[in-house]
This record gives sequence, structure tokens and C-alpha cells, in this order.
Amino acid sequence: MDRLTARRPSWRWAPPALIAVAACIDVTTPAVYTAAPLVAAACVLAGTMLSLRGAMGTGVLALVLTVLLEWDSGRLADALGWTEVVNVVLAVALGVDVNLMLEHRDRRVAAARSVAAAMQRAVLPAPPREIGPVRVAARYEAADAEARIGGDAYAIQDTPYGVRVLIGDVRGKGVEAVSTTATLIGAFREAAHYVPDIGELAARLEDSLERESVQHDDDRRTEEFTTALLAEIDHGCRDLRVVNRGHPEPYLIRDGRITALPPTTPDLPLGMGHLSDIRARPDVVPLSPGDVVLFVTDGVTEARTPDGVFYDPGSDPRLAAGEPVTPDTVLAALEDAVHRWTGGPRDDDMATLALTPRCPGPPARDGRADRPVRGNS
Repeated sequence: MDRLTARRPSWRWAPPALIAVAACIDVTTPAVYTAAPLVAAACVLAGTMLSLRGAMGTGVLALVLTVLLEWDSGRLADALGWTEVVNVVLAVALGVDVNLMLEHRDRRVAAARSVAAAMQRAVLPAPPREIGPVRVAARYEAADAEARIGGDAYAIQDTPYGVRVLIGDVRGKGVEAVSTTATLIGAFREAAHYVPDIGELAARLEDSLERESVQHDDDRRTEEFTTALLAEIDHGCRDLRVVNRGHPEPYLIRDGRITALPPTTPDLPLGMGHLSDIRARPDVVPLSPGDVVLFVTDGVTEARTPDGVFYDPGSDPRLAAGEPVTPDTVLAALEDAVHRWTGGPRDDDMATLALTPRCPGPPARDGRADRPVRGNS
């Protein structure tokens, strides 16, 4: 398949256009001048940009045209003309060789991406569509920059205390990040059933990560941390309780509006709790039927335009557009918005999770359906 032309199809005409320019120069200038170097450059360029068939086709075109131009100018009668032909032949061979090497590299990268995707699915299996009184949608998209496994993590669990959610981002990538991610999710699935308070649950997760980090070398241990957000929706769908440990804030979508839910008391990421004795208590947000709660990782909030402007989900009305607004429609709109915003490859993974309570009931208890109420429990 074409490489550079995959995102910009018009570029596939660059090598033929360069050959055409060379032909025009050769025809319109005296015989002592030759544009054969441009033809040779087009052959090498085709090898880096096009498929093998495209590179070979460009090479045949270049060679035939070079022979005709050299014959027309009379240069085939001396060594100069044949030298230009040999130069083009070598350029065609070089372009094809480069193409084959790039194709081999692409196959290896594709295999690595396949393995990385399989490992990611093993660590982050897709959650059920419905868990307790909550409808769920989740998406994970790996970074375009490299075929390495990211550190984004999410899990959702129905517990005696309500439906509990974890979304986090482990520092780093690769096998080390997978190890920490697996520890984080395993600790969450176990402790979520037994710890009544999600603030204490966050502390339990931090303890588990501390025990896991003992296996790592000192340099890595001093740099390890995990941003995490823990949330809980009670079985009556009355409240959303949130503890934020240094993670991007969640968003509440209600009645066509999207509202950011920053923590009342900011807290440090997991793994850095020893730097402060102050722990944030859970924030409480009353819920209404039809609300959608959106959780993201920094792959969303740090997505940038080519000019370096960051994307802000809270100011994007497209996420709350449509009727009805569901977790699936929100994530689809968010993914499309991020792709449009960046206009090209991203350099970070993107994990997103959206929930909506399914319990029929009255509107939020403050009587204002257009604005969520915040508060510590």
C-alpha cells in the first residue's frame, strides 16, 4: 500500500509530475543540458512513497522516457547518453530496493501492533453493555506514533455499594506499563467489593501499586506514578461519587449541555501520596434520568491541533448533540472530534468510558436539571 499518500492521495502524482518536468526541460533546452538527475530522483521518491507496483511502474516510465529523450537528442551516440540511461536504471533499482525494505519494516510494525493490541485486549477487555443499573460504552485507541502498549486502564464493577468505575493512566509504555496496569485493575476488582468508601479504595490501590513496585529497580520506582479516577453510582442512581487522584476530570452531559466536574480538593496521583498527608474526600454529584457521565484519559485532553492548541471536551457542544444522547453516541462524537482536532497522527493512547443510569426516577434533588450540584460527602 502507499505510505505518504495514504493521508494525502494527491502526493502519489509527485513522481510522475517530476518526470514530466524533467521531460519538458530536456525538450526545451539545448542538447548539452540534461534533466536525467530529476528522473532518477523521481524513481527513488516513488520507492519511498508508493506501493511496489507503483514504484516499478514509475521506474519503467522513467527508463522508457529517458531512452527516448536521449535518442531524440542524439546523445545515445556517445557515452554521455548511455551514462544517463545507466544512472536511471540504478535509480530504479535503488527505489525498488528501498520500497522492499520499507515494506518489510511495515510488516514487522503491523505484527508488533497486532501483538500489542492482543495484549491490550487481554488487560482491558470490553466491559458488558449493561452493569447493574448502568448502561456502559468504552473505547480504547492506541497512539499512532508507535506500536507499543500504553498505560491507559479502565474497569467497571457492580459491588454491594453500587457500580464502581476506575479509569487511570500508568506512566510509561511497554511491558512495564502492562504489569502495573494489570496490578491496578486486579487490585480494583478485588477491593471494590469489600471497601465501603471509594476514598479508602483509592488508598488500597495505592498500597497495591507500592507492593508491586518493590520488584522494580530504584530508578524506575522513583519515577512511577498512576493518575486515577474512581467513581461510584449507587444502585438507586441518585448520586455520582468521585475521587480524583491527579486524573483528567470527568464530564456530565445533561439536557444538551456538557459540564466539567473538577475535584473540589485536588489530590496527588497514586504512587505520590506519601508527599502529602491531605487526602481528598469524595465529591457528590446528584444524577437525573438521561444523564451521561464521560470519563477520559489525557490522550483526549492533551490532543492538539498542528498549532499546539489543546482540545477541551467541556467546550465541545457536539458531544451533547443528538437525540437521544447515549454513551455510544457520546464516545463516537468524541472520537470523531479528536481526530478532526489533531488532523493527523496522535502521540498518546486514548481511553474513554461513558455511563448513563437506567433507573427511572425524579430529577436531581436540587430541582435544577440544567446544573449539577457538587459537594464533599
